[in-house]
Amino acid sequence: MSKHILILAGDGIGPEIVGAAEKVLTKVNDKFNLGLTWEHGLLGGSAIDAHGEPYPAVTSEQAKKADAILLGAVGGPKWDSIERSIRPERGLLKIRSELNLFANLRPAILYPQLADASSLKPEIVAGLDILIVRELTGGIYFGQPRGIRELENGEKQGYNTDVYSESEIKRIAKVAFELAGLRGGKVCSVDKANVLEVTELWKQTVTDLQQAQYSNIQLSHMYVDNAAMQLVRAPKQFDVIVTGNLFGDILSDEAAMLTGSIGMLPSASLDENGKGMYEPCHGSAPDIAGQNVANPLATVLSVAMMLRYTFREEAAAKAIEDAVGQVLDQGLRTADIMSEGMTKVGTDAMGEASFGAQLIRYRTQ
Repeated sequence: MSKHILILAGDGIGPEIVGAAEKVLTKVNDKFNLGLTWEHGLLGGSAIDAHGEPYPAVTSEQAKKADAILLGAVGGPKWDSIERSIRPERGLLKIRSELNLFANLRPAILYPQLADASSLKPEIVAGLDILIVRELTGGIYFGQPRGIRELENGEKQGYNTDVYSESEIKRIAKVAFELAGLRGGKVCSVDKANVLEVTELWKQTVTDLQQAQYSNIQLSHMYVDNAAMQLVRAPKQFDVIVTGNLFGDILSDEAAMLTGSIGMLPSASLDENGKGMYEPCHGSAPDIAGQNVANPLATVLSVAMMLRYTFREEAAAKAIEDAVGQVLDQGLRTADIMSEGMTKVGTDAMGEASFGAQLIRYRTQ
């Protein structure tokens, strides 16, 4: 198979964190003889500045030809005042939809070295290992009709449509059940079926699929407000969480803070054949862009996910994850995960440490 990657640095801190991750990718590609090739493209605000739209045709062609995509982050206040339909975030939605990247995997794993960086007590989060499976191409972010209109009385009204079909629900639930079978064997489906019909169908469809095909997996259901509370109260009760686009967006960010920082959380967005877009869960953080303070580890770990899920290079993926653990063992911390007694470093230094002697040692063992 071809092994070609499209790198989209994006906006804000995107170029910095992707630059660090690309150095790790270069190192592991060489050490493990992976035969990967890659090129760069534009998405989001940088594409608007160059082409007048957030997802130009040239990027679309690059994305279709690539086997995997590594993304930094998009958006920023610079583009907040332009027409809504061409803002940076619309480019992100378009590439997800065009490539049918319907399954978003967001692991929330607490590195033991960062237990003190979590806002919760160490005994609550120690050993945390949750996988959030978020449906990414449907729901209220894509539903029609949508817009802002003026009513007869002159008042403006905003409206959106939350919609899911059985087939969309089944395919994301299937991903969750399959992954749970490789983990702890538990799936919690999150909905708001008591007030939203779209999630009433969600709950029933997930239940029917589990009973028909995945009786070996333990299925539970939880309203989204309770799930948000339980993630803070007793997060280790969860194994795999499956939910829709809006709820998944919110819960995955909440879960990120259990780990100490959203700067530690990678993600994968996959189609049905394993092609994926890999990106950190955090945003473009324009307030700290260009200051060499952003945490690149979520992007580095996204590279590991890419090697695992698209290219099936488990040894190389594990080498990167182990290298990150060893960097944390050394006491190196960016500002977002800094704690007393540790050594504060910037984006570049953290990235360089991640592709240093750790990967070399792993290869020669």
